[in-house]
Formats: sequence, structure tokens, C-alpha cells
Amino acid sequence: MSLLGMTTAVLLIASSGASSGTTPLGTNSTTDAARIATNAGFLLGNAHRCGIATDRVVKAGQMIRELIHAAAKDSKEQEDATEQFATLFLATALPELGDSKGDSKLVASCSNVTAEFQKFERHRVAGGAANKATGGTTSPRFRLGDGE
Repeated sequence: MSLLGMTTAVLLIASSGASSGTTPLGTNSTTDAARIATNAGFLLGNAHRCGIATDRVVKAGQMIRELIHAAAKDSKEQEDATEQFATLFLATALPELGDSKGDSKLVASCSNVTAEFQKFERHRVAGGAANKATGGTTSPRFRLGDGE
């Protein structure tokens, strides 16, 4: 395992507050938080594997953590989703650590990963509460006296 790979994995998992348990890769993503975690873990893990800059992957991971927090109904759902994210991130970022029974299914084309990662970085969420989660600011509200 490369030092860079280990550092990125530790930063993402430690900053997310994941518990030490493991979640199997085959779990159903039945909640919004779980779907976000599954898709993001796959994308960010492959982004790391494809050589996208660590600071960009970490920044995206922090945004994902906020999205999972916003989508989760309670702390248990948030913890489960965070574990799922961490599991998929590690499985795709460091596929050489897994067994040879189908892990190649988790390795995506780097050109596709790069394109999807760039789309994710450009994505902006509309609405005040969502902008807070992504670090954006809302524009001031319109007042009747404005523009007169």
C-alpha cells in the first residue's frame, strides 16, 4: 500500500467519524444517506486510484460527509452510511488489498472517473441549507425597497 493511499484513506475515514466495524460491499443502499455513501465511496476511491490530487479527493470527501449528515435521519443511519463510504473507498482506492474474487468489478476506467469527478466538483446545490453543507453562501433576500 502506498503512503499516499494510506494517508488519504486515514484522512477521509478519520474526518468522517466512521466506527471501526466493517460493512460488506453487497449491502442494499435503501436510504438516501446509504446511496450517497455507496456512490461517493466508489467515485472517490477510484479517483484516488486514478491519481487525482489528494487535496481534491479530501475536499470532495468532506463535502460527502456533510451530504451524508444532511441526508441521514438519525446518528445510526449516518454511522452506517459513513462505514459504507469508507469500505467502498478503500476497496476501490486500493484494490490490490482485496481478494481476487470480483474486486476488478470495482475498478472503473480512469477517463470515466476523471470526467465524473470533475462533474461532481462543478456541481452546486440550490437552496440555503444545502449551500451551507457545501460551503457556499446564499444571496441576500429580495426586499420591496430594493431597486427603487
